[in-house]
Amino acid sequence: MARRRARHGGVIGKKIGVTSRAVMDMLKVGEPDFGVLLAGMACRDGETIERARLIAPRAEGEIAFVLKKRLAGPGVTAAMVLAATEFIMPCFEIVDSRIQDWRIRIQDTVADDASSALFVLGDRAVRPDAVDLRTIGMVLERNGEVVATGAGAAALGSPLNAVAWLANTLGRFGEALEAGEVILSGSLAAMVPIAAGDTFRVSLGGVGHASMRFV
Repeated sequence: MARRRARHGGVIGKKIGVTSRAVMDMLKVGEPDFGVLLAGMACRDGETIERARLIAPRAEGEIAFVLKKRLAGPGVTAAMVLAATEFIMPCFEIVDSRIQDWRIRIQDTVADDASSALFVLGDRAVRPDAVDLRTIGMVLERNGEVVATGAGAAALGSPLNAVAWLANTLGRFGEALEAGEVILSGSLAAMVPIAAGDTFRVSLGGVGHASMRFV
């Protein structure tokens, strides 16, 4: 991680992964994992990304939280997350793996910063109380074709629950979610493989869009 921070800059946020029951069952674990977001991992909405810089990337559609207040566990609740959030944004996380065919164990993803590689924030910032985060719908398109759909409830029943879990888990290690940080709250659908030439778009109902292209 020290070498990665030297390449990609300082911590600007944190992420939660393995939020769906299907992935938990695949990895034979009973709770999510987490990692950090570094400055060099951030990509602009609509950016063209070189596929060759990655190994076996996959795209996930998520809801990103930007905090206005510090959240330090234990005892953080979903209501506290809502009160501490400045705004939410549509987001892509690009996950990647050095393990052939993504045959990963929980030890592999923990050692690899929860498989995080890059992320893209979308075109709009919306107050978190302006939408129902549990029922908010997500549509993920690849090259104009819908390849995945989901809802906020896919992330531990609500993205607010996911962020609260992360704050409470970090609290056991004396760490917190800091004001100004970007928090990725977990994938709302299955991961989608990425190939050179692909264009992706994710839409969150009542929030906005994010897009990216690979060459």
